[in-house]
Amino acid sequence: MYIPPGFNTVTPYIFVNDAIQFVDFLVRGLDGFEVHRTLRKDGCIANAQIAIGTSTLMVSEASKEYPAMPGSYYLYVENADESVARALNYGATLIMTVADMPYGDRQGGVRDAFGNLWWISQRLVKGGYQS
Repeated sequence: MYIPPGFNTVTPYIFVNDAIQFVDFLVRGLDGFEVHRTLRKDGCIANAQIAIGTSTLMVSEASKEYPAMPGSYYLYVENADESVARALNYGATLIMTVADMPYGDRQGGVRDAFGNLWWISQRLVKGGYQS
């Protein structure tokens, strides 16, 4: 099986209204990098590929055939406090204050302007789950 560089076996493919603004949030608010963009004839995003850390997300403008459908994503970062603050500066709203969790992560939660939930986490301990 061949998986393209930057992708994983399972890759989120997000359909949103105003995909151009969503890509901007991923890049500026979540420290992503736009790898590729293909536009439809109407100028909307047909497919954009955004790398965040070691993962790639795909994004498309929602349509009648493929309506917007928010999701929930768990994002590991170097510094949860800084990353949540950055997401808030780029339009997200706070849904959970950053705090140390019993399973070894420092985590906060935001909802982006497109309805997606982002659980932004910094691993505090090495290894598996803590009990």
